[in-house]
Amino acid sequence: MDRLTRLAWGVIGWNVLTILVGAVVRATHSGAGCGRTWPTCGGELVPALEGATAIEFTHRVASGLALVLVAVLAIMVLRSRVPGHPARRSVLWAGAAIIGEALIGAAIVVYEWVGRDDSVARVISVPLHLVNTLVLLAALTLTAWFLGNGGSVRPTWRPTRARAWLLVGATALVLIFATGAVTALADTLFPAAGPVDAGARHFLTRLRIVHPILAIAVVAAAAVAKRVRRSDGSRGPLRSLGILMLIQLGLGLLNIVLKTPLWLQILHLAIADLIWITYVWVSAQTLASDSSSSSGDVTGARHEKPLHR
Repeated sequence: MDRLTRLAWGVIGWNVLTILVGAVVRATHSGAGCGRTWPTCGGELVPALEGATAIEFTHRVASGLALVLVAVLAIMVLRSRVPGHPARRSVLWAGAAIIGEALIGAAIVVYEWVGRDDSVARVISVPLHLVNTLVLLAALTLTAWFLGNGGSVRPTWRPTRARAWLLVGATALVLIFATGAVTALADTLFPAAGPVDAGARHFLTRLRIVHPILAIAVVAAAAVAKRVRRSDGSRGPLRSLGILMLIQLGLGLLNIVLKTPLWLQILHLAIADLIWITYVWVSAQTLASDSSSSSGDVTGARHEKPLHR
């Protein structure tokens, strides 16, 4: 693994950490810790670090560093890889996604979709923010993959059964993650440990059931492990993906039993991020394997043609 590939993985790790800090902000109702000002905190570059302000400011610093790291990675990839290299395209997607993260975060602060706000706008912004985050992690993961494995391999999107299942699995995961974000918001605003009547009539409490029902769609993602081509490069990630999914199911049940403690929410989210990163990695490996096989078939046919003359 060269230095640039290690940097790409380091950027992925930092972004995952930033996502987890953001979850702490949401779970502790600290989103209003800096008021409606952005990018400053309460009009100051470095505010008094106490309570909610300290938590929100920490997240803003982490987000700012994530933006800088993605920018540095993009510059290095664009300078070191020739035009047409697939890593150049994926890192540009990562750059667009990190800018999207900043804009969505700014809107959430300015419009005060934070703290105990239970408006429809906040409910929409939460899954929107999460989907953008998934795009960011996917783009960074593909960048790392292209830098480390696929410099000369360009996955094609010619329709095949394996690719169809990969798309189904990705769609299922996005839906599960998006509804999970809404459920986490409902658990924050209307905790199960609170009064029985708290939020009983709010539509968010009725949406809680959607996430565990959709989680059954994990079977679709698991089916990918049986249907995709098991190349040497994908066996390890496929095994890891299956293990992570089993762990995640167990954590989900534990979350319900223990009534969503903060540490378990963070762990649950961390495993979700790892599942998504691993899934993207497996998908890239599978598409590259199919592409190489297709090229091999064409080459083989060309070599065999003279024998029939």
